[in-house]
Amino acid sequence: MAIDTSGFGSYDIRGIYPETINQEIAYRVGRVFPELFGAKKIAVGRDIRLSGPTIFDALSRGLTESGCDVYDIGQCGTEMIYFTVGEKNFDGGIMITASHNPKEYNGMKFVKSESRPISPKTGLLEIKARIEDESRDWSFKKATGTVYRIDILHDYIKKILSYVNVENLKPLKVVINTGNGSAGPVINEIEKFLPFEIIKIHNNANGFFPNGVPNPLLQDARHETSDAIKKFGADCGVAFDGDFDRCFLFDEKGDFIEGYYMVGFLAEAFLQKNRGEKIIYEPRAIWNTIEITENLGGTPVMCRSGHSYIKDMMREENAIYGGEMSAHHYFRDFYCCDSGMIPWLLILELLGNSGKKLSELLEERIAKYPVSGEINTKVSGTDKVKEIISRIEKIYGGSGEVSKIDGLSIDFPNWRFNLRGSNTEPFIRLNVEARGDKKLMETKRDELLKIIRE
Repeated sequence: MAIDTSGFGSYDIRGIYPETINQEIAYRVGRVFPELFGAKKIAVGRDIRLSGPTIFDALSRGLTESGCDVYDIGQCGTEMIYFTVGEKNFDGGIMITASHNPKEYNGMKFVKSESRPISPKTGLLEIKARIEDESRDWSFKKATGTVYRIDILHDYIKKILSYVNVENLKPLKVVINTGNGSAGPVINEIEKFLPFEIIKIHNNANGFFPNGVPNPLLQDARHETSDAIKKFGADCGVAFDGDFDRCFLFDEKGDFIEGYYMVGFLAEAFLQKNRGEKIIYEPRAIWNTIEITENLGGTPVMCRSGHSYIKDMMREENAIYGGEMSAHHYFRDFYCCDSGMIPWLLILELLGNSGKKLSELLEERIAKYPVSGEINTKVSGTDKVKEIISRIEKIYGGSGEVSKIDGLSIDFPNWRFNLRGSNTEPFIRLNVEARGDKKLMETKRDELLKIIRE
């Protein structure tokens, strides 16, 4: 039967079930994955979506009929696949998830041995091409592998907790909103080892998403966490997306913390303990991270945004940490992969040691380097993105320092901006920052948006 492969993107497969993601696609992925990557042992997990078990069954059938053993870790977060593959020396891993997409979506994320990412350049397009091959005899079965059920939760939590000194953590009050996603069971287990008073919101895993899509980047998804912080007088709040590969923090006032400042806080958390290490950052907003890193004796290294680029550079540079303002945070000792569980623990350790409120730490950084946050403008396609970027470069490029590592960045003495097209959506994205001058940042932000949206 002909299949729809329009769900293949820059980093994964994702689409509406059962139109663009279904049993046939999952089965074929299972058949071709082992032959492409020489895999004999594959870890497979799934988030809380209702179609997850059905996709798992089809995927496992394809894998075992290719002679591959499947190690089922059950309902989990994406990073638990990274952990299993990296820690147990498996040949690869497949996570059944659509991350923060609405409930009717599902998909798959892939890694090979050592939890190295599979991107269009390292095999994703090959998977697509092979499952589209209608000349192949899909009824032929090479061999029969076995499905094993394994429990990795205890070992995974032990790994996560190794990033902080649990005995020195302060007894903070923390609101945690898991959005009815996969993080709930992990929070239930990890709180047993922590001194925090945890106030849980929407902690029951529920694939119907009864309280809305778990995506704290959406303004409408933030107010419940913020309101709970104020109601209970919490020291901070944490919210997760559906597969908890990202976490988002709120201060004690209930204010959302931009991902840019999170990168700076995490760089500080690592460099306080590990002076001289390298920190990976991306071009959208940079000055805060550079200053913190250099002041603590570290080396800042710029990298194009996108998980496969950052993971590769983490290995190449032997960097201890890498961060994106999209709330993806990468850790050398976590197989150079991103985790949503490690960051909030590190921030709360930093907060407890500082003796300050989180808003006070944040206000110091915002005052030094105010940012616009990422502002999206819908465009008609990649040609329009190129046209807008070309126009902006002609206007500003002659008097500023131009970089094209990721989209267009132009630096001036007291302000800078980055303009780039989205890899996954029809948007052009603008970020503006300034040195200690919020008014200048706002003026330049509005000036650029007017040109972009003409």
